[in-house]
Parts: sequence; C-alpha cells; structure tokens
Amino acid sequence: MLALSIGSAMIDGLRDSIAIAACVGALAGIGLNIQFGFAGLLNFGHVGSALVGAYGAAIVVNRGGPLWVGVIVGIVAAGILGLLMGLPTLRLRADYLAIATISVAEILRVVANSARMQSITGGPIGISNVADDFYAINPIPEGRYGIGSFSYNHNTLWAMIVGWTLVALASLGVWALARSPWGRLLKAIREDEEATRSLGKNVFAMKLQAFVMGSVIAGVAGIIFTFDGGFVKPDFFIAQTTFNWYLVVILGGAATVIGPTVGSIVFWFVISVFNSLLSQAIGQNGWWFIDSTDVGAVRYVFVGVAIALLLVFRPQGLFGNKDEAVIGER
Repeated sequence: MLALSIGSAMIDGLRDSIAIAACVGALAGIGLNIQFGFAGLLNFGHVGSALVGAYGAAIVVNRGGPLWVGVIVGIVAAGILGLLMGLPTLRLRADYLAIATISVAEILRVVANSARMQSITGGPIGISNVADDFYAINPIPEGRYGIGSFSYNHNTLWAMIVGWTLVALASLGVWALARSPWGRLLKAIREDEEATRSLGKNVFAMKLQAFVMGSVIAGVAGIIFTFDGGFVKPDFFIAQTTFNWYLVVILGGAATVIGPTVGSIVFWFVISVFNSLLSQAIGQNGWWFIDSTDVGAVRYVFVGVAIALLLVFRPQGLFGNKDEAVIGER
C-alpha cells in the first residue's frame, strides 16, 4: 500500500511538473531572473506584469478582437507597465524598490477585482471563454494523450506545447544576452553599480531595459495562463505568486539560463508529491490537527522547510554560482 501511494504520488508529481502551471512559472521565472539574477533588482510586483498581460489579451478577445491582436496588446501592456514602474522606482534602494513594486501589483489586482470594473475586467468573476480561438487552431486530434493518470486532453497538451516552446525560446534569448556585452554590463551593475557608473555607463538605462524585458516575459506568462483554462481571474495574481516565482529562480539558481526552468519543474513536482501523499495519508477523516481541507496549506509548510534546507546547504540553488547568490549588499 505504501509503495502504491508513493508510486501514485510520483506520477502526480511528474504530470504536474510539466503542466501549464510549471510552464507559467518557468516563463515568469525567466523574466524575474533577468531583473533579479542578472541586474540585482528586487521586483516584488512581478505578478503585476503577468496580470496586465493576461487581462490585456483577455479583454481584447472578450470584446470580439482577434486572438493575435489580444496577444500583442497583452505583451505591449506588460512592457508599458514595466516602463511606468521602472522610471520612478529604479533609483530607489533595493528594499524601497521591493515595497514600491509590490504596492503597484496589489493596486492592479484590487482594480481588476473591483465590482466597478466588472464591465471591463469581469470583477471577482473574471473573464471566461478567452481561449476559444486558441483552441480552434489546435492541430492535435481530440482525445486524451498519455498513460493512465499521466495524461492530458488535447487542448491542455496544445497549450503545453506552445508554452514550453516559448520557454525554450526565452531561455535561448537569455543565453545569448548573458554572453553579450549587454549581459556582462548588467552583471557588472549588479556587482558594483558605482564602479560601473564611474566608467561612463548609463546604469539607470541598463536597469530600465532589464526591468522592461522581464516585465514583457512575465506578460507572456500571464497570457499562457489564460490559455490553460480559457479564463482569467484576479485570484491568481496575488503577492504569494511572485514569491513562488522567486523560489523558482532561487531553487534553480539565479543568473543561470536553465535555472528558472528547472526550478519551476522541481517546485511543482515537490508541491504535487506532497499534496498527493498528504491527501492519501489524511484521507476523509483527517488527523487530530489536520483535516482534508488543510492539505493545500500544509504542503507549503513542507515545501518551505525543504527550501530553507536548500538555502542553508546550497544557497546558490541547483545550478547557480555561490558568489552570485549573495544579494545582501546589492
């Protein structure tokens, strides 16, 4: 029975480690890695860019616009948000930057959730049926693909293929940028901003470019999120989501090319395994201090302990450089 439970949990973990949630986490993590890993910017409002990207695309499609126009609007809107957030805040010290950006993201979420905005954003209900055009171009025949519980329907599989293709392209772009003079200069700013400025480099412009680029990639992640279930709601775009993306980056290794992708896969694998094991162990009757409704929260406790141990014994993450993991004086 124990072997069966562990085997079932492992299958659940493998299935979820490559599902849309992991794909969205990988894309958002890549964008955050440009800001945090390469430029040393503490953007705690990263989820706001995903929100703007998702709602930009959803609103256009919901009002009868073509899918491709919605995608462009979502990406451009995320880039504009990055520009508008970066211009007044990037001269702030790291902790003040974090406070300012998380405030912007919360303001955007509250506005999207407002009943007064229901005619535009759908309010607390959100916007549904925004992925019909995306599913309409799905070349995969209708049905389920996989073995047993390790399977996906044709629409989910189509979204996964598109999503992971974008992850691969974004990773390739980061690989090229990291080896370019632009990427090396960005790392120099992260390590010693004053020394870089003394060489005549425009530090603010470089930081703003990194901020906008990361915001655009987060916007793409938000759009992919809407393609999964065909709807968008403000509940997903909470501060906890940004912190999960930071965990993804730190777990895989900051300032690495494959770190965010591997970090997202491992993160969702661990989350799913703990969720499955706890659900099976607790069952319907529960334990004396936990019942079945607490599984979702308790699994994050175990994940938090695992992450804490990782930071103690390997602070650079799975693939990172230990010297680049020190952010205290950035």
